[in-house]
Amino acid sequence: MTPSITTFRWVPPFACGHVRDIRARWAFEETGIAYRVDLVDSAKTPEHRAFQPFGQVPTYRDDTVALFESGAIVLHIARQAPGLLPPDPAGQARAEQWVIAALNSVEPFANDLVMVDLFQADEPWSAMRRPAVVEALQTRLGDLAAALADKPFLDDAFSAGDLIMACVLRIVPRDAILSGYPTLLAYLDRCTVRPAFQKALADQLALYAPASDAPAPVAEGVLA
Repeated sequence: MTPSITTFRWVPPFACGHVRDIRARWAFEETGIAYRVDLVDSAKTPEHRAFQPFGQVPTYRDDTVALFESGAIVLHIARQAPGLLPPDPAGQARAEQWVIAALNSVEPFANDLVMVDLFQADEPWSAMRRPAVVEALQTRLGDLAAALADKPFLDDAFSAGDLIMACVLRIVPRDAILSGYPTLLAYLDRCTVRPAFQKALADQLALYAPASDAPAPVAEGVLA
């Protein structure tokens, strides 16, 4: 069967281009693997939760496995065809290391800022919490910039680790925060100028463009 991923049928405008199926789409494009997209109105239904216990997207299915979590999906795709993992075991391990680092050591700090600036902006404590959130994120970005140094990518060549890290960096406000790290800004642009990303992004935006102003049937978990 053609591999399939799920994503939302509708998301609010601020989420267009950022729903996490973009990660799987990009991996498919880098490896040249054909895929299809199945749409859900809500990821919180009992049927979806029976497969994805946290009620998120994307999910993935092929002839051999059904998966959730974008990092696991990207790594599985990367193992199916050349393009996202080095040929040697050590290089593969380093690429997997950066996937995990992006998801565990950087993304939670970026998401904290999204929470205080967007989802929790009306809470009375949000403004007081924000400086600490920004400081923690900046510390992680500084660490990442130091690790990247003057290399074009995190390891010898573009890999699944760069794909996930670039997706995480796209969450960070570009002008307000990421511009303070020119090395990371150039790295992000180097990753996202790739034709595979541009195709993945265009496909996701095309999905939502016709109904971008439609009322939301369910709007929870749009950045899941």
